[in-house]
Amino acid sequence: QVNLVESGGGLVQAGGSLRLSCAASGSIVNINSMGWYRQAPGKPRDLVAIISRGGTTNYGDSAKGRFTISRDNVKNSVYLQMNSLKPEDTAVYYCKAEVRVILEPFYRDYWGQGTQVTVSS
Repeated sequence: QVNLVESGGGLVQAGGSLRLSCAASGSIVNINSMGWYRQAPGKPRDLVAIISRGGTTNYGDSAKGRFTISRDNVKNSVYLQMNSLKPEDTAVYYCKAEVRVILEPFYRDYWGQGTQVTVSS
């Protein structure tokens, strides 16, 4: 019922920047929070940043001061601007959205398929 499509990942040198995008589509009534998570090989999936519908943001420790999350409620999209990238930022980045769809009176979480970010030293 809901599809999240991420884009913008790739290979970048340390110190560089990338901008990730995620667009939600489907039978959407409303979206509460939207966020980015990441998972490196052999590690758990961790919060990178999350943003409420009203624009309140929260960042994981690794993202503070370097990454900026934003969203466009009209486009049902969320973005992650990543600056000063480090090799330890290498991971698959996943978009998550808390969505209410048509005919369901509650919200549930939907995940994107992930986009690879690789930072070379």
